[in-house]
Amino acid sequence: MKKFAVLVFILLAGLGISCSHANKASKETRVLIKTDFGNITVKLFDETPEHKKNFLKLAEEGYYNGLLFHRVMQNFMIQGGDPDSKNAAPGARLGAGNPGYTIPAEFVPTYFHKKGALAAARTGGPSNPEKRSSGSQFYIVQGEVFTPGKLDTMEMMMNSRTKNQFFQDQFKASSEQLDEFRKNNDQAGFNVCVAEIRAKADSLWTTHNKQSFTPEQREAYTTIGGYPSLDAEYTVFGEVVEGLDVLDKIAAVETDPNNRPKSDIKMEVEVVK
Repeated sequence: MKKFAVLVFILLAGLGISCSHANKASKETRVLIKTDFGNITVKLFDETPEHKKNFLKLAEEGYYNGLLFHRVMQNFMIQGGDPDSKNAAPGARLGAGNPGYTIPAEFVPTYFHKKGALAAARTGGPSNPEKRSSGSQFYIVQGEVFTPGKLDTMEMMMNSRTKNQFFQDQFKASSEQLDEFRKNNDQAGFNVCVAEIRAKADSLWTTHNKQSFTPEQREAYTTIGGYPSLDAEYTVFGEVVEGLDVLDKIAAVETDPNNRPKSDIKMEVEVVK
């Protein structure tokens, strides 16, 4: 009898664990993107709450329904969510539309631009130093598979750019002092000052955080592929869980010089309950 009671307890405990796992899985928020090429199911990340909340809000309002994947680049990504793309004239240049607001960047190191990553588009350049995301435009990464050597080269290039920017910032901080030497035509003093700034920058750079790919990134980028140069530049807020084949089909369509598909690819977006 004791053995029977213990067995029942173990079975019930196992059932409880299974149910708790099922409940945890059921809390995943998924969104279905329907196209004529098939459906893509994406999972939204809890760790990017502002992007998740906004994407769900727009999907539930039907905002995306009838919009186009207006920018498609094979071995890179497919992009949509421009409100101006709805019923847009053939050949019209798209990509500037938005809902009138942006979203603060939410960079999470564990989420990166592997194939299938769902990320927010944004305005680039100095006009957007905080890297705020578009209120509606998003893209799904297709990318390409990288060799370990190519990733090593990319790391060196990224750190070289970061170092150049770091040195520029050091000189910018001393711009008033350098201007004073210029005004006084003191070339010798100017040269000494420049050498001191450079020496200080060299010293500081040795302790500066360098960019490097994690083992998880290297595993993904050398197997399924992706687009690593976008990491920490654009917010990744979800990933494809079904429909990578549909992503590949859309990425392969014929496009015009502005990367707009020659035949419109409309989307219908709904939250999976």
